[in-house]
Amino acid sequence: MRDGGAVSLPSVLSFDLDDTLWPIGPVIEAAESELWAWLCERHPRAAAAHSIESMRALRAAAAARFPERGHDMTFLRLHSLAQMLVAAGYEASAAERAFEVFYAARNRVSCYADVRPALARLGGRRPLYALSNGNASLERCGIAAFFAGHVSAQSVGAAKPDPRMFAALAARAGVAPAEILHVGDDPYADVDGARRAGAQAVWINRDGRSWPAELEPPARTITSLEEIA
Repeated sequence: MRDGGAVSLPSVLSFDLDDTLWPIGPVIEAAESELWAWLCERHPRAAAAHSIESMRALRAAAAARFPERGHDMTFLRLHSLAQMLVAAGYEASAAERAFEVFYAARNRVSCYADVRPALARLGGRRPLYALSNGNASLERCGIAAFFAGHVSAQSVGAAKPDPRMFAALAARAGVAPAEILHVGDDPYADVDGARRAGAQAVWINRDGRSWPAELEPPARTITSLEEIA
C-alpha cells in the first residue's frame, strides 16, 4: 500500500464488487448482447422497435422518473423491459424472463487474478463483506464462500456514497464504522463515501487513473489486493 496517512487495524474488511473484483464493462456488454439476441428470437416485435442503445435510454428514463428507485438496478431494468414489451403487445410478465437472461450473463464474471487468493488469505484473518451499488449475486458469481455477508444498495434503499450504506454494513457486522476498512475503485462512492461515514478506506487503482483534484487524497492506494497487508 502507498501514500501517507494512518490506517488503523480494522475488525472488518469490505469490498466493492464491480471494477474492484472484476472488470464490469465487458460483462454488461456481453449480458446486453445476450439479452438482445433472446429478444430478437422470442419477442421480435419489441426488438424491431428498439436497439441496445434505446434500451439503455429507457432505463435512464426510468431512473429519472423514479429517482427514489435510482439505486435499484434490478427494478430499473425490469421496469424498462416491461415497458418495451408491453408497447409491442406482449405480456408484462415476459420482462421477468428477459431479465433472467440478462442476469444470468451479468453474473458470469471473471475475477482479476489477485482476487481469489487475496480473499482466501484475508478471510482467514478478518470477516469479509461485500458492499456494492450493483446487483451482482455473490452466489452466482461463485465467490459467496469468501464473504460473511453482502450489503447492497437494493437492500439498503440507497447507494454509496450515501452514509446509510456504511451504517448498514456496520450494523450487519456488529462493529463501529471506524473498525471497517473498505476497499473500492470509485474515489467518490467508495473512498470519500467511506471516509464521510467514519470508516477507513483504501483506493484500488488498477489502471493508473488520476485522483480527483477536488477530493482529499486517499490514505492508501493499491493496485492489487495482494498489497493489503
